Amino acid sequence: MADIIYTLCGGTYINITNKCPCRCTFCIRSQGNAVGEAENLWFYGNEPSLDEIIKAVDDYGFENVDSVVFCGYGEPTERLDVLLATAKHLREINPSIKIRLNTNGLSDLINDRSTAQEIGKAFDVVSVSLNDPDSDSYDKVTRNIYPTKAFPAMLEFTKQCARFCPHVRMSVVDVIGEENIEKSRKIAESLGAEFVCRSFDNGR
Repeated sequence: MADIIYTLCGGTYINITNKCPCRCTFCIRSQGNAVGEAENLWFYGNEPSLDEIIKAVDDYGFENVDSVVFCGYGEPTERLDVLLATAKHLREINPSIKIRLNTNGLSDLINDRSTAQEIGKAFDVVSVSLNDPDSDSYDKVTRNIYPTKAFPAMLEFTKQCARFCPHVRMSVVDVIGEENIEKSRKIAESLGAEFVCRSFDNGR
């Protein structure tokens, strides 16, 4: 089975799914089978059960870990129940741990209901990939399965998360040009989110 827990640039990450409604043109998983200290992040066949994920968490020893990020080779909210249950377990074994979710922000479309309140209350940080500052450009770069619907849904999800989560941020990758980076900054701030411009060369 693929790595469930891996480290990258000193951070600890949890990989729970390979499913994703997007095929982003810059996606890091198109560059290889793993990143950081992971050997393989692709789940061939069945994805890990909740019990298998909990066992991996317990074996890793999160009692002494300061922070963790849900971000692997898929969109974590594709497995919302598993995501929330794992976050709850982490909080039980280490109440002081900072838990972050890296997401494309399409959870409401994926799960066909509003999910921001559940997610916002479960995480210390929710980081949403904005990618581009308008719907057409967003659809082209993410190649998502919800054309014309994805961008407004992602914005609304972010806005709602900001009501419930202590820290919400939106990110773009620095390949979109200075003008679009600035437009993206204004969008993030209007939704109550911190803006982050990530380096493509340095990954996440």
